[in-house]
Amino acid sequence: MKFIDEATITVQSGDGGRGCASFRREKFVPRGGPDGGDGGKGGDVVLVATLRKRTLRQFQFKRQFRAPNGGHGQGKQKTGRNGDDLIIELPPGTLVRDAETGALLKDLTTAGERHILVHGGRGGLGNTRFKSSTNRAPRHSQPGEPGAVLTLKLELKLLADVGLVGLPNAGKSTLIRALSAARPKVGDYPFTTLNPSLGVVETGWGQPFVVADIPGLIAGAHQGAGLGHRFLRHIERTRVLVHMIDIAAIDPADPLGAFNTVQKELALFKAELAHKPLLVVLNKSDLPAAAANEARFKDQAQDLDILTISARNAEGLDPLKSKIVQLLERADEDLETA
Repeated sequence: MKFIDEATITVQSGDGGRGCASFRREKFVPRGGPDGGDGGKGGDVVLVATLRKRTLRQFQFKRQFRAPNGGHGQGKQKTGRNGDDLIIELPPGTLVRDAETGALLKDLTTAGERHILVHGGRGGLGNTRFKSSTNRAPRHSQPGEPGAVLTLKLELKLLADVGLVGLPNAGKSTLIRALSAARPKVGDYPFTTLNPSLGVVETGWGQPFVVADIPGLIAGAHQGAGLGHRFLRHIERTRVLVHMIDIAAIDPADPLGAFNTVQKELALFKAELAHKPLLVVLNKSDLPAAAANEARFKDQAQDLDILTISARNAEGLDPLKSKIVQLLERADEDLETA
């Protein structure tokens, strides 16, 4: 299934019902007074964040949404029925912007969160409302207020504690399969992962954390190469980055080349990403060239936090989980003291 993380839709709240101009018509009451009821209120457009939605796929084919109108007023002072609200369900992590101005209207971050985006039009007043001592038989009533129309740009940013980044074929999908119940596609060729995916990691000794497997980044990703600009947005909300490197495939003449390529793209996309807590994971330690390349890498990156693992053989995963928990706890402490 294609991962849909952007959509443009148009929403419209309901029109208010018109007020009624009516007079009492009863036997033995030849001059009955006004009895027109008010119109009902139009339906609101309400956004709801729900875990039932994981993508914006629902908007791929349907892009026009309108709330029901309010009912018209009737005689005998009967008020029109209010229009039902239009509920639009979105996955947590969705940014809602005005498509014309780009202004951020709502950031839905928590499941269950509700936000009235556009109010329905008010119902018009019936002629009963205009009765006075000088106007005993008003024939005037009001039309309902029209609903509002708004074109929205929806952007989904996955909500995760940890973002897995790295060049294509670094082993990110294999790692998230080993750490969690997530089952992204795995293959021994670049760009196996075309859709971001989430996995919940149970540690057994601390709070579980959520990992986002981000498709491999390449040079120029910050400008959109390899759909990089669409994937990079999903790590903006993460608290910790895990940079995976295929240690068996690095260039002995430039051990930090792969690392520097990805770090440069992160910084060019958004400077804050280069300053997130970072753990470097050297993967594929089971392959022949790994040991020599690991020594070369560590010799030139002594200031980095580094762990070596084999995701395929599930080696080094407990130390990895422990280190990630430590970094998350440290990040929480920094937020509390900021």
